[in-house]
Order: sequence, then structure tokens, then C-alpha cells
Amino acid sequence: MTFHKIDMQAWERKKRYEHYAEAVPCTYSMTVALDVTKLLCGVREKGLPFFPVVLYGLAREVNRHAEFRMAQDEMGNVGYYSHCDPCYTVFHKETESFTEVWTAYDASPAVFLARYREDMARYRNAPELSKPPAGKNLFNVSCIPWSSFTGFNLNLQNGYDYFLPIFTIGKYFSDGGKMRLPLAVQVHHAVCDGYHLSRFINGLQTWMDAFPQELEQEIEQQPGKPPR
Repeated sequence: MTFHKIDMQAWERKKRYEHYAEAVPCTYSMTVALDVTKLLCGVREKGLPFFPVVLYGLAREVNRHAEFRMAQDEMGNVGYYSHCDPCYTVFHKETESFTEVWTAYDASPAVFLARYREDMARYRNAPELSKPPAGKNLFNVSCIPWSSFTGFNLNLQNGYDYFLPIFTIGKYFSDGGKMRLPLAVQVHHAVCDGYHLSRFINGLQTWMDAFPQELEQEIEQQPGKPPR
């Protein structure tokens, strides 16, 4: 993982960054209902768990756009990570608590899902609060599978210094013949405008619609796959 420092004097976003980071610090959130009809059919057909597939999709889109990998280093310099890994919570029903776990991102869904399974095998019943982080390039994903919602907002005491996105997933629901997934995204206006967030959401939706075909190709390319 590499942190790419931005040359502030040459950065076309300098004035807007200074405005929303210093003059009027501003974070905002957006809640959308994604169409997961095709995605659900695809993962059910392949016998895959739904959540890690969505987790992969979020990580895939985060790693496509630098504004979703923005941060400050120890010296306060603004920049972006070469890649980011998703950090999510594993719920422990017996204690009604959770463990924070991160899984190393890979562009291959098969590789990522295999890494997720390894992390779940280790931390599914772990008493620890969190899996030891390998770096600061983690973005947070929370899941509330017990409830659907049409709005969600986080209140972070030190949120004005935090540039990475925060995602919250709700319980999917039926809506006029389609299956919808609530997704709340919280971002910092200093590094991410409504245009960038809309592009992210639209890209994620496009990927969800196409993932069944992508997954089929991935399975066909796995080592040891018998010829048809």
C-alpha cells in the first residue's frame, strides 16, 4: 500500500478542499435503494453468501476512484491510498457484540471471497474487538440485516478530519417486483462532491446488474475447473 501525497499548489480542487475542510467543514450522507434483483438471483444460483459479494462490489468501486481513498498522513498532508481494504463487523449472536474484521481486497471476486472465508473462519467466534490492522487504508462497512431504512446518518465527533467513506447496509426488501437494498454512504465534502458520489452509486448499480455474468466468467477461469 502506498500513500500518494497531493501537490496542493497544482491540485485543481485546492480551493474547494480548503473551503469544505477549513472554512466550513462539511460532511454529508446519501441513502439509496439499490436494485439487487439480478445480483440476488446470481448469488443464489451459485450458492454464494450475499453480504461478502456486496462487500466485494463496494471495495471494487472504492478502488476505482481516488476520491474514495482520500486521507491525511501523520504530517497532515492530503493524499490518497493506492488501494483500500474493506473493514466490516462480524456479529456474535450469543453476546450481542461484534468483531471488526478487514479483508484484503483483490480485483478477482474469487480471490476476495476466498480471503473473506478465511477471515470468517478465524474471527466468526473471536472474542477480540478487532482484527489487527495492517495499515490505515481501511474503509468501514456496517450491516444492519435486521431492518430496512430510507435514511441513515452518522454523527462523528472527529468526522471533519476523516475523509474515507463510511457505508451502512440495511435489510433488502421487495418493491414492485424488484428487490431493493438500502445503502447509506457518508463522505466528506472536501474531497467528494455529489457528482462523485452519484458516479459511485451508478457504477455500483451497473456492476450489480452485470455481476452474475462476471461471476460465471470468473468461475470458468478458476484453476482446476474441469473442461465443459
